[in-house]
Amino acid sequence: MRHVRGFDVVKPFSIATMIAIMLPLVLLPLASIFLFGTSKGLDSFWAALTAPEAIFALKLSVVTSFWATAFNVIFGLFASYVLSRYNFWGRNALIVIISLPTAIPTAVAGFALLLLWGPYGTLGRLLAPHGVNVMFTAWAIILANIFVTFPLAFGVIKPVFDTMSRSLEEASATIGATRWQTFWHVTLPSLRGAIVTGALLTFARAVGEFGSTILVSGNLANHTQTAPLYIFAKFNEGQVEAANAVAVVLALFSFAIFSVLFFARDWLDTE
Repeated sequence: MRHVRGFDVVKPFSIATMIAIMLPLVLLPLASIFLFGTSKGLDSFWAALTAPEAIFALKLSVVTSFWATAFNVIFGLFASYVLSRYNFWGRNALIVIISLPTAIPTAVAGFALLLLWGPYGTLGRLLAPHGVNVMFTAWAIILANIFVTFPLAFGVIKPVFDTMSRSLEEASATIGATRWQTFWHVTLPSLRGAIVTGALLTFARAVGEFGSTILVSGNLANHTQTAPLYIFAKFNEGQVEAANAVAVVLALFSFAIFSVLFFARDWLDTE
């Protein structure tokens, strides 16, 4: 074991190599956003960030991502419980289908939603005579976010269900607790970390969704334009400062979410 004694020459070389690989792929692109955003001063950056269209886009992204996260966490919790506690024919097929949106291109997801909920879609043509239009509204953005983030909360919660000891649940049942009381007071607290982690991952993914929302939203400023769509539109218009200001906010937002996941992991892992 000579290589573990004294000064390890491989250690600094390995760290330097890792950083060198990350520089052009991750670190420098992220740094360029912040450097460009403050190159003309904080006043210019703040003016671009507080433009009415930018504020609306950020608010719409947060609201639609919140509702998509709420739905997917509730569904992920329910689906994880059913698929972990019961064995039935087609169980593995359902697990594959729930996980499928991670492999489907987001543009395909948006197109699929259009074919279903659009004016000439399977369900859309039935709703149109009643004056109900789902596509090109905020509801369409929520549907798109639900679709692309469908497996995230489920993928975090189900492994915890699979490895969870049932001794506490069995003890709760022996003292007369109902199935609902056992779930609410015994099972759910043990899933605290998985639920919070799944919710944060889902929210972070939904806020940055672009491929599906650009197809189903209509990308109308001050109506259905989310923050990623705002960046895309302003960049195409040549307003790079406006696009960069919102990009900085989204980058900081993602950094904050993953910082919480990393630094609070001891609390999240506590059962």
